[in-house]
Amino acid sequence: MRSVFMDPGRFRSELVLEKVTLTSDGQGGHKETWNEVATVFAQIEPINATGVFGADQTLESVTHRVSLRAHPNLVSGMRFRKGSRIFDIETVHDPDESGRYLICRTREVGL
Repeated sequence: MRSVFMDPGRFRSELVLEKVTLTSDGQGGHKETWNEVATVFAQIEPINATGVFGADQTLESVTHRVSLRAHPNLVSGMRFRKGSRIFDIETVHDPDESGRYLICRTREVGL
């Protein structure tokens, strides 16, 4: 497979990688707690923005492509945090299957 060139000098955004832990609430449900797994540097590129109006409110959503060095614990279902911004990780893939870099498709909701 052809190697994909990524410039690691463009990984300038500091992101906190978080994983969810579910704990029982004692009533048959659960409570989500997000715990920090690592701090990573990445490149964030906005891809698409949508706004849906309903129930007298607008819900805005932006998808991003986040490129970073490979991290062994990174899987979909986790999230990145940058200050008060939250990026839910929807997909994770290795662009050239070399194990060097990952590209994540993320969704930021409620801007």
